[in-house]
Amino acid sequence: MVHQPGEGERHGLGSSELIIKATGEDTGDSFFLSETTIAPAFPGPPPHVHERLHDMFYVLEGALTVRLGEQTHQLQAGSFVCVPPGVVHTFRNDGDVPVRFLNFNTPAGWEHYMRDLSKAAQAGDLTPETIGRVASRHDFRAI
Repeated sequence: MVHQPGEGERHGLGSSELIIKATGEDTGDSFFLSETTIAPAFPGPPPHVHERLHDMFYVLEGALTVRLGEQTHQLQAGSFVCVPPGVVHTFRNDGDVPVRFLNFNTPAGWEHYMRDLSKAAQAGDLTPETIGRVASRHDFRAI
């Protein structure tokens, strides 16, 4: 599989966008990878934990605000964070420019949530409550 810049399975997330680069079908169910661009003031999901999922972020452009446990970090381009199962976390864009990042998840399967989230975005604004409701059908427990 090869995806050139901008290629992949595109999904709108309101004023933000997600490009799925690799799914469980592509990776023998080992991981998911997306390139995500979130608009300024994108609120992100509610604080949550995953039971099995390792949630990883690599910032390409902008500054991603990430909460890990009780600490909040401003992750600049070139920053990486790996959130193991059971750790409370969330992310958002506090800035006035878009943030572009890679989101890796292992094991695979997160693509199903992203597709469902895109459908929800077509029906209205993605508030933290909406994101949490959609995510609750996947390995996601709001805190």
